[in-house]
Formats: sequence, C-alpha cells, structure tokens
Amino acid sequence: MRWPPFKLERFFAEHEFNVDYILCASDCESMTVQSLLALEPGAADRFQDLWLGYTESMGSPELREEISRIYDSTDPDEILVHSGAEEAIFLLMHAVLEPGDNVVVQWPCYQSLAEVARALGCSVTLWQGCWDHGWSFDPDALEDLVQANTRVVIINSPHNPTGAHLSRAALDRVVALVESHGCLLLSDEVYREAEYAAMDRLPAACDASDRAVSLGVMSKSYGLAGLRIGWVATHAAGVSARMAQLKDYTTICNSAPSEYLATVALRNRGRLVARTSELIRHNLLLLDDFFTRHSDLFAWYRPVAGPIAFPRLVGSAAEVGARAFCERLARDAGVLLLPGDVYDVPNHVRVGFGRRNLPEALARLELFL
Repeated sequence: MRWPPFKLERFFAEHEFNVDYILCASDCESMTVQSLLALEPGAADRFQDLWLGYTESMGSPELREEISRIYDSTDPDEILVHSGAEEAIFLLMHAVLEPGDNVVVQWPCYQSLAEVARALGCSVTLWQGCWDHGWSFDPDALEDLVQANTRVVIINSPHNPTGAHLSRAALDRVVALVESHGCLLLSDEVYREAEYAAMDRLPAACDASDRAVSLGVMSKSYGLAGLRIGWVATHAAGVSARMAQLKDYTTICNSAPSEYLATVALRNRGRLVARTSELIRHNLLLLDDFFTRHSDLFAWYRPVAGPIAFPRLVGSAAEVGARAFCERLARDAGVLLLPGDVYDVPNHVRVGFGRRNLPEALARLELFL
C-alpha cells in the first residue's frame, strides 16, 4: 500500500513553526494545563496523583461517560476513544471498507477522508460544494452520486475548509439516503458546538440514525489540540468492535494524562465552548471588515459556522497564485495562510479565525498587501 504525501500536513510541517502568526489554523485558542485544571476545584491535586500505567483501550470509563453526555442517545459503551480524530478515520475506513467499494465524500475535504479509502482500493466520488453559491452542498446532487456499491457516505458540518453548514432538512435527507441504501454515514462533527447560533446546531448523526458514526475531537471547538484525544460515537456495535480490534495494531490505548485532562475539560465544556464562541464571533466581524476593504484581492465567502473560511483570490492576487502568495506571505511577513491547492482547489486560501492573536495577524497581512 503506497500513500501519497498528505499535502496539508506537509505544508504545515514546512511552515507552521517558522512564522509569527498562524492565520489558517483549523483549531481554536488553546490554554495551559494550569488554566484547564483551574476550572475545577481539586483537579490539580488529582492530576498530581494520576497513575501513569496503561489505560483502557476503549478509553477511561470517566472520559467515555463525559463524551456520552455530548449526545442524546449514546451510552459510554458506545464510545471508542482514539489518539486524535485522524486515527479514528484511519481505523473506521479499514474496519468497514473492501477493495471495490465506493465512498462518497463532501469536497473539498480533509485529505484522509478520501485518501484512506483510495489506498484501500475503493473508488471515491466527490459531493462538490458550489463556491459561487457560498460553498453550498446540494442534497439533490448527493442522491445522484450514491451507487449500488457505495459503502460509506462522509459529511463534515460545520465544514472544513469552507465554513459551510448543512441545514437540518439537508441532514435529514442524507440520513434517509444512507438508510434507504443500507450504507454507513460517517459524520465528521469536530466543529460541532462552534456554530454562531445554537439554533443552527444539528443533531449528532449518531443520535439521528443507527447507521451513523459521529466523529469528535478535543482539538477544534474545545481548543485542546495538544491532548490528541478524539473519538467515535455510534450505535453500530459491529463497526466499533472492528475498530477496537484494529486499534490493537495502532496505539492500543491512549495517554493517561491526556485522558484525565480531556475528562476535566468535558466536565466544563460549556465554559470552553462559550470562550471559543465569543472569540469566533469577534474575529469574524474583523474579517468582514478586512475583506470588504480588500475586495479587489479577495472574494469573501462568509462562513456559516465554525472557525475557518475559504476566500478566493481575485485580481492581482489571483495572478500571483495561491501557493506563491502564501509562501511569499510566510517568508516576508511571518504570516501563514493555507493555499487551496492542498485541497486541489486553486486560487483559494484557508483562513482560521479561532485564535486570540487574529487582530495582530490581520495587521501584519495588511502591511504585506
């Protein structure tokens, strides 16, 4: 099995730690261990007493209990914890796919959502977003894409990298579609709880269908990427059982300190989400103003949910090209934007606005322009 380079991760590996400002981060503002433990009386003392032996392969019972509270109908034994969302994606694909199967995925997408299936000998069909309609995704188009051999349909809402968000009606149609075709729904929900209004929050897919798997992580809406804790939640017992068996060949179990800290965080997730939401709303207004003033260089597609957006270069910026523009910006101004070619979408750039230093990063970008 030969794997092509992971274009997004290779770009970050080259530039992420060599610039002053990450203006394309997919995660939100993080915090120190001290700040996290301060959210809960006694948490710091219990952390000092933590036993550093092996942990349970499925995840600690306390952590799975807290994760299950995110959902309406999922029990702790229907949660499988992983070392980040990436491991969960990798194991799910290996657990349910065979060569010759078909996978349908929202596009553009995080590369592993399509690439792992391709490496396993599956065909991948792209449910393409329409950039000229605000990066909307048409459920009618999805119905035409599902084939007799489609094994998994993959959605991501709020969406990376566009900031699009499915409506409740669209989600209901996706659920009905997978149930009528007998395939599996993988719902990448890593940006759930980062909607701009609570009324826009979709039900978790695992609560909407027994054929759905919800993917979550501590990195995005909660801003705790360094914990490297992700999970899947599903009523499909056979799927999670196969994933658990495969996990014996990857990480086996998770970091005990990370599981403890994630448990503390999720017991206080309301405070973390409120913190993230306030920052996102504030920064989005700054981006609205910035891109209005620079409409000669950027076509601004205002995101509907989440901390990322995917504007298009126009005018002289488009003539330079997104890759050259981003590399020159990083070299000359110390600011990192992500070129759209890592998603195979030319002349777009990903902007991340979930971090506190966005005003300073925008000021540096303005000087560069």
